[in-house]
Amino acid sequence: MASEAQAGIALILMGVSGAGKSTIGEMLGKSMGCTFLDADDFHPESNKEKMKKGIPLSEEDRIPWLEMLRDTLKEKLIMTGEKVIILGCSALQKHYRDILRSADPNYKAGIYERCMVRFVLLEVGEEVLISRLERRAGEGKHFMPAALLNSQLALLEIDDDEGILKIDATLNPLVIVETIMTKHNQM
Repeated sequence: MASEAQAGIALILMGVSGAGKSTIGEMLGKSMGCTFLDADDFHPESNKEKMKKGIPLSEEDRIPWLEMLRDTLKEKLIMTGEKVIILGCSALQKHYRDILRSADPNYKAGIYERCMVRFVLLEVGEEVLISRLERRAGEGKHFMPAALLNSQLALLEIDDDEGILKIDATLNPLVIVETIMTKHNQM
């Protein structure tokens, strides 16, 4: 098992559906030469079917999914020794982020600055999000309907003490990637 000094960093691109997590994550992974994981790929079919029907996920749906993501991060960072891994995941609430932070075996609740799991919030206004979700649904590119956006916005909670990097996700994607890369090097 890798020592703490050898452990990598997980950058989690977070935000509601339509914020650009997959687009930015893929671009960032290529630019940094590292793995990008899309949390949507880890949802069981039952979660996807529920969302397609416009039914928000319950805690019973989310927690096992988040635990699977945590275990995947831990395996990639600790066991395989990847230096940086990018994960696109909504991570809308603090306790969801704490589940993901626990991929770091040294994480202590409330001590964020030393955690190897870090978050970047892709911030976007509701009108832009609705437009993106409707376009994506019209193209058949995603299972999440725009009707669920309000439930996600209601769940989104950000605690400034967490040190989450916030980025305007209406900027050009190349600018967003460059900004994240610059800030990552300062973390």
